[in-house]
Amino acid sequence: MQEFERGTVRANNLDFAYLTAGEGPLALCMHGFPDSPHTYRYLLPALAEAGYRAVAPFSRGFAPTELPADRHHVHSSMLVDDQNALHEALGGGSDAVLIAHDWGAVAAWGAAAKAPDRWSRCVIVNIPPFAIFGENIVKYEQIKRSFYFWYFQMQRVAEDVISADDFAFIDNIWADWSPGYDASEDLPLMKDCIRDPAHFQAALGYYWGQFDPTRFGSPEWAAEQAAAWGDDITQPTLYLHGTDDGCHGMTQEQVDRVPSHCGPGSRSELIEGVGHFMHVQRPSEITKRIVGFLDAKG
Repeated sequence: MQEFERGTVRANNLDFAYLTAGEGPLALCMHGFPDSPHTYRYLLPALAEAGYRAVAPFSRGFAPTELPADRHHVHSSMLVDDQNALHEALGGGSDAVLIAHDWGAVAAWGAAAKAPDRWSRCVIVNIPPFAIFGENIVKYEQIKRSFYFWYFQMQRVAEDVISADDFAFIDNIWADWSPGYDASEDLPLMKDCIRDPAHFQAALGYYWGQFDPTRFGSPEWAAEQAAAWGDDITQPTLYLHGTDDGCHGMTQEQVDRVPSHCGPGSRSELIEGVGHFMHVQRPSEITKRIVGFLDAKG
């Protein structure tokens, strides 16, 4: 696997570790769970070749990024603030671009809306705007996909079961979310981010912070999440979703509606035969789409 330059930067009162390649305008690449910035290993060199300074941080709580003071309640609004603070700490300008997947995508919808002058273009993968996410989360098919939201609430039991047999639970999540993909290169790197129990709790804290069963789905919960990442964004945005995504399902009609929540020049695509981790499942194809969109000025 290619080795990347590493660095650390302080943003939003936390020391973030990151991988980086290239020089030029900032291209911030944010991952989710269960994931690591190493899944951007194909995209970072391509962004560098295209003239960007590509930076892929280890997200809040994922080692070797510093543990947050509260590792049991990582809220979507905090993730939004992280992305905009990283832009500032890394010296990003108005020509910076934001590329995000999974939890990174949740935060990117909020970060781009709250600080439109920081981000010139966005690429968001596999998690749609909150308005469409909200349509899906109450549907039976999506409830089945999202079983882990609720399982993770059984905190002590979940921690033991998920970490058992070298996090075999996460092996199964990857197999369900990107069917047919051999994740043997990705999984050890991801697990290194959460092997320490405190870091593992911080990763689960994303779910404890958002999906408390006593609050989830209430008008108060919906208003809170909408305030964090529910506004439309003004940047030209590329949205990509896979037909085989076992994490969050989207119809063609829903994918087609995503650009209505984004700025002029936005595009969306439902890609046949890829799952949640499309950027490592079919890296050449996905990288070409992303870099091509970022290079387009129209």
